[in-house]
Amino acid sequence: MRSSLDLASRASRRAAAREVRDAFPPMGIYAIRDIASGHMRLGASRNVHAALNRARFELRMGNHVDCVLQAAWNRSGVAGLTFEVLELVKEREDAKFDYGSELKALEQTHRDLQGMEP
Repeated sequence: MRSSLDLASRASRRAAAREVRDAFPPMGIYAIRDIASGHMRLGASRNVHAALNRARFELRMGNHVDCVLQAAWNRSGVAGLTFEVLELVKEREDAKFDYGSELKALEQTHRDLQGMEP
């Protein structure tokens, strides 16, 4: 027979998991930089932490699309690169807000600030 404490604990774990699942994702702009050369890859994502994690995975596997960053990784590993979240998008109260357009505009703003092409 299960105790009420065990059931309450399980219910609170489920509630916490539901809260995490339903939370607003960390949307925003990120950058990966080669420390030695200054080369930078800028991106926008609806989940910046997942995008940076994917980039690290691709670099570890040796198949990242940016050959300059891949060469830097091959030379010095994670110590040769920086992974940064530059800006996060705030959650809006309007359910119809277009986060995709907001991300594109923010990415272009950061590209302009860095003197990068689109």
